[in-house]
Amino acid sequence: MAIIEVSHLEKRFGDNTVLKDINFSVSKGEVVSIIGSSGSGKSTLLRCINLLETPTSGTIRYHGRDIQDGALPQGEFHSKVGMVFQSFNLFNNLTVLDNCVVGQMKVLKRSRRESEENARKYLERVGMLPYQNARPAQISGGQKQRAAIARALAMDPEALLFDEPTSALDPEMVGEVLGTMKSLAQSGLTMLVVTHEMAFARDVSDRVVFMDSGVIVEDAPPKELFANPKHPRTREFLSRFMQG
Repeated sequence: MAIIEVSHLEKRFGDNTVLKDINFSVSKGEVVSIIGSSGSGKSTLLRCINLLETPTSGTIRYHGRDIQDGALPQGEFHSKVGMVFQSFNLFNNLTVLDNCVVGQMKVLKRSRRESEENARKYLERVGMLPYQNARPAQISGGQKQRAAIARALAMDPEALLFDEPTSALDPEMVGEVLGTMKSLAQSGLTMLVVTHEMAFARDVSDRVVFMDSGVIVEDAPPKELFANPKHPRTREFLSRFMQG
């Protein structure tokens, strides 16, 4: 069974329909990359899945349970499906360690000691343990994003959503974050990644979803989508991107 299943999802802002009849699913252990031009609806789709935006119509299911009908507590859902934002969203007044501790104590009701042990485990995994006592203002953008990934992992999620996690980074910092994400993918973590990094989408994903003007144009394994895109719009986007 799919971990996340999206059926006939629509999202409108006033008269503007941003998502139109979106249907797809993500299975356990899959890495799915969503690509497309700016304004194609990629980030809005992710924000709907995480209920940061309320869908206008359609359903989103987690293990077959509708996440909007009240049967599944939102706190439970958010602890199981984490999100990594493009702007890090760290608490600037807390240390890196405390950023990774506070959610565990508040949502998962863990003790401070257990939360710190768990946080240090994931900070070490992303190479950020030496910076555990630093505040966000004292570390680089790439380090902030790796700390944000550790914070998400410390909640022991079943799946992670990444919303353009490298778009706010200087070019030399992109590689360190993509390297961290690649190792997570290889560990079997279920990941849904909105990205402009075509090499990551091609080399790390199990599936690539191409969106344009609020619809899913193509959904295929990366070898197929990059080597032999079926839709003219996908071909146009990829040729422009590869040239760029």
